[in-house]
Formats: sequence, structure tokens, C-alpha cells
Amino acid sequence: MPDASPGSSPTLGEPSAPRDVHLALAGALMAVLFAATVLLVDHRWASLLRADQSARDGLHYYGIKHPGFVHAMQVISASGSAVAWVVILTPVVLCLLWRRLPRLALFVVVAALGSALLNVVVKTVVHRPRPLLSDPVARAHGLSFPSAHAQGAAVGYALLLLVVLPLLSGGWRTGAVTFAVVAVLVIGFSRIALGVHYVSDVAGGYFLGAAWVAAMVIAFDVVAVNRTALQR
Repeated sequence: MPDASPGSSPTLGEPSAPRDVHLALAGALMAVLFAATVLLVDHRWASLLRADQSARDGLHYYGIKHPGFVHAMQVISASGSAVAWVVILTPVVLCLLWRRLPRLALFVVVAALGSALLNVVVKTVVHRPRPLLSDPVARAHGLSFPSAHAQGAAVGYALLLLVVLPLLSGGWRTGAVTFAVVAVLVIGFSRIALGVHYVSDVAGGYFLGAAWVAAMVIAFDVVAVNRTALQR
């Protein structure tokens, strides 16, 4: 593919301006939903507590009766752990550096590490204990809101899509997006099924992760960077 003309790079942000506006609005919506979830959790809204406890108790009862289900949830949960994301994203960063795309590599690193740090800060501020069960099928340390696995999955798969989708077309793009969405949802569900998070913890993780990714994409102008990379 021919190189971009010398004057093309400075104007790359112009065609993507409407997309950036849409992305900013989407990120703002996710931030509002996250803030609303925090308020409902902090004020112990009765309807939310009932929904959280109902899902916790129902899935816990099912898990006790079906050890195979618990094992499957543990495997899925492990696929969304911090260690798993280090293993997955490290080769991605190295590949971007090898392709001489340091800005995209830095974007992946900052977005992933920043998300993890943000999760710790929010957990400390909200300070919500994890679900209590008399005979738990799994255990997890630390605080509950928001779910680090859910937030990590939302951020991690979004980063992978942002890096990979420009290289795909047609059915491959649809398949990649579908797989990512399903994986994010299943990882979040596994944390509820194992009794280590409430539904609102997972929802909060999704909202915070999505808002964070939107902010990072705009900050690093990822759309323009990707277009420049494809023109090389």
C-alpha cells in the first residue's frame, strides 16, 4: 500500500471528528451509568440489593448441585484474570513495537495498567465487601465493587479489537466482535456464578471499563493512528 502523502497525517483527525464525538458521548454515557451504579450501591437501594441477592443465591444453589458447572466457571474466570491479560497483551505490545507503532503500543500499556489502577482506587473508595455465603464454591480476596475481572475483560477485549479490527474485513470482523462480546459477558457471569461478585459489581466493572477505554481512545487518537498505520 502506498505511503501517505506528507500533508495527510495532520488532517487525519478531521474525518474522524464525528466518530470522536460519538465516542465521547458513549464514554460519557458509560461514566454516568457507572456513577449511578455507585450511588445505588452506596445507598443500598432495595431493588438493587434484592436483584444482587437473588442472583447470588440462585446461582450458588445451582453451583452446589452441579460441580461441573462450577469447574467451567472457574476456568472461564481464570481466562479473565490479571495474569491472563498480561500473557495476552504482552505479545500484542511487542508486535506493535516490531511494526514500529510505538504510540499504539503505549496506548495498550497505559489503557491496561491504568484500568487496573483505577479499579483498585474505586474499590478502596466504595469499600463494598464481597458476597457472604455459608458454604462458598469459590473464594476471592479484597473488595467487591467494581469487579476487576469484568472491567479487565471489557478493557482487554476492547484493546484487542482496536488493534486487530483494522486488519480484518467482512465476516472476520463480525466474528471477532461477536467473540469479544460473548467472552466479556461470560467472564462477568462466571464471577457472579462463583459467588465472589454481585450483579451490580459486574455491571459497574463493565461501565467503568467502557468509559475508560473511550477516554483512552480519544486521548491517544487511536482512530487516526490506525488509519496512518494501514497507509504504510
